[in-house]
Amino acid sequence: MPPVAMKDACDLLDADHIAVKHLFVEYARLAMAAPAAVAERQPIAARICAELTVHAKIEEEIFYPALRAAIATPELLDVAEAEHQEAKELIAQIQAAKRATPAVDDLVSQLARAVEQHVKEERDDLFPKARSAAGLDLEALAARLTERQQELQAAVRR
Repeated sequence: MPPVAMKDACDLLDADHIAVKHLFVEYARLAMAAPAAVAERQPIAARICAELTVHAKIEEEIFYPALRAAIATPELLDVAEAEHQEAKELIAQIQAAKRATPAVDDLVSQLARAVEQHVKEERDDLFPKARSAAGLDLEALAARLTERQQELQAAVRR
């Protein structure tokens, strides 16, 4: 079997985006098909929050600082960090609820829209700039992101 090609940092982060999008779709499907299925929705909401928390942390700790040093338009990162703050506030509200209710469904929907907008901006603006930045080793960055992501996920499971 040939060795698996190392994903670059943008591919790794986008894989997270796709995974959480699937969770949002599943949550919405359950909320519409079986509104009384609180027990089924709550674990999905918790997983969405956990996945996004880890994702934001690795972006803020590793990806954004590396990108800030390598691109000519660091204000894009200011916007991304503000979007992270909005997501963190919604996540805190969802986690505080402890169970899926119509109000939580609305919060999850707001979070999904905010994440969708953030992902679009990363795909359209940040990732192309990262890929064209001279001296930015996106494969090495992917390795650092993966290592930190695994550490954070292990801590969440404890």
